[in-house]
Amino acid sequence: MTYIAKPKLHHPSLVRNKAGFTRRDYEGAVSTLCAGCGHDSISAAIIQACYELDILPHQVAKLSGIGCSSKAPTYFVGASHGFNTVHGRMPSVMTGANLANKDLMYMGVSGDGDSASIGLGQFAHIMRRGVNMTYIVMNNGVYGLTKGQFSATADKGSISKKGAANSDESIDLVSLAILMGATFVGRSFSGDKHQLVPLIKAAMSHKGAAFLDVISPCVAFNNHAGSTKSYEYVREHNEAVNRLDFIEDREEITTQYEPGTATTVQQHDGSLLRLRKLGEEYDPSDKVAAMKRVQEGLAEGEVVTGLLYLDPTPKDLHQNLNTVDVALNTLGTADLCPGSATLDRINASLR
Repeated sequence: MTYIAKPKLHHPSLVRNKAGFTRRDYEGAVSTLCAGCGHDSISAAIIQACYELDILPHQVAKLSGIGCSSKAPTYFVGASHGFNTVHGRMPSVMTGANLANKDLMYMGVSGDGDSASIGLGQFAHIMRRGVNMTYIVMNNGVYGLTKGQFSATADKGSISKKGAANSDESIDLVSLAILMGATFVGRSFSGDKHQLVPLIKAAMSHKGAAFLDVISPCVAFNNHAGSTKSYEYVREHNEAVNRLDFIEDREEITTQYEPGTATTVQQHDGSLLRLRKLGEEYDPSDKVAAMKRVQEGLAEGEVVTGLLYLDPTPKDLHQNLNTVDVALNTLGTADLCPGSATLDRINASLR
């Protein structure tokens, strides 16, 4: 992975938050992703959310798997802890890290290939176990690092850059997250920072398993007419891709629209993406209604965005396991080995 550091010097007039940091302090290395990639917009939204939440960078632990999306943690909160795991195995590593030290703020960054294919089983289990984290999937429907094959989230009937149609049913990670027990579930579009930043802030403030599915069009392989993950398709329902391997600079596609309304986003290749933002009357605490609304949107060819589900009384992994109040990695020998008398009492209670 190419690493290009940014200058450490900042202009003295930059505004600092309550933690004493400027927005620039939450940045990372220079991105090496394709120009116009939606993943960079998501990284920018994470940077903005951390700045507005007055987060201490050293208290953040960011983990990822393999893929374009899994490179993204390099580009935000550079002064935090970071771990790049193997393909699809990020959830188990994050579960172990969270068990060892619950005092850190955990963020998992993954892609649709990383979480919906090889890592689908691990994705399901980290949701049902209630690990206290923010889990963000940068969803573009393709394998961008290996030349644009369909991923498991590609909609049935969508067309690839080479003209092939996807014959498989898609996996909707939002519905799966709700079903498996996530207590905060939302969906957004990489180009809608007015919706995405507040969603990330809310997810990071949630105590429990928080999941965000962010549609993030791939400008190289999945941004053409026929793709349902393109800028065009998500704005109307969107997509556009060049048939050459040369990737020209693109302008970032952005959008802004009111709650309760829909908008069509045109992608670089001319395809359209249809987005619908939930209205203020929507009740996110009704789990069954949330799953029903997501499926209704899919049936209508719309990507429903916003806070889809929220459990008002969530519990995290440590509450479910009834662990001690302090982080487990701070326990000493006396705590972990209380002596033979204690062991005898435990054994006696099991007879």
